[in-house]
Amino acid sequence: MELLDLAKNTVVAILKAGYKGEEFLANTLKPHGISLQQFNVLRILRGRKGNPANLQTVQKRMIHKMSNTTRLVDKLIEKKLVNRKICENNRRKIEIFITKKGLEILKQLDTKIQETEAEILKPLSLREQKTLRALINKITLNH
Repeated sequence: MELLDLAKNTVVAILKAGYKGEEFLANTLKPHGISLQQFNVLRILRGRKGNPANLQTVQKRMIHKMSNTTRLVDKLIEKKLVNRKICENNRRKIEIFITKKGLEILKQLDTKIQETEAEILKPLSLREQKTLRALINKITLNH
């Protein structure tokens, strides 16, 4: 029974730490009027370096796999942070591009997000951060 309690408590601790990290990041993004999921979409699109992405590509790369990607993209279009076009080669395919405004907001946020990430991990030494990352990768890469 002790092993089951340890597993439960470890998973609960992981979830609490993840929630705390999301809370810190959401507070950094709030003044800019975007959610953590919207920020994630913008970073995915910036990583495409000018190449379009379709909804499936964005969905696969999302941190929150349960996010309604279509709704997120629609909100980003309303804010003029992304554009959507019908693919010329396949009319059923929708291509999504980050706009200049979207790139600008990410540029403004880059340093703030880095500072927030550092603040989240402040209680850990660099060595502890590397160990934590290795342990988390061990869990995520094997499931």
